[in-house]
Amino acid sequence: MIAAGERLRAAGLRPTRQRLALGRLLFSGPTRHVTAEQLHNEAAAGDTKVSLATVYNTLHQFTAAGLLREVVVEAGRSYFDTNVSSHHHFFHVDTAELQDISADQIAVSAMPSLPKGCTLERVDVIVRVRRS
Repeated sequence: MIAAGERLRAAGLRPTRQRLALGRLLFSGPTRHVTAEQLHNEAAAGDTKVSLATVYNTLHQFTAAGLLREVVVEAGRSYFDTNVSSHHHFFHVDTAELQDISADQIAVSAMPSLPKGCTLERVDVIVRVRRS
């Protein structure tokens, strides 16, 4: 496993105290999906003093640097995914949790013509499920 400081430097980010602390929380275990509020609570529980605004800013910096992937499940609800490979998600409506779906399990059979001057970045599929 790559240390948080090395991962930040490789992505072109300066390893500040806050970035290192949040990076350790995000990248020291298995891949996961986290909201800014969840990460802020984890930091506080670990005696890391960081504002919620700093958590949001850091998550967006990590996303811009390619360390995270933002998954918007609905207006005002975003998760940050430490798995940046090509994949999709189940969104469990009852528990508000995301679960990875392997990219090879979903096939997009047709795509519309892209707007002039645009290139396809990626296709994100979110399958919403509820306990029956």
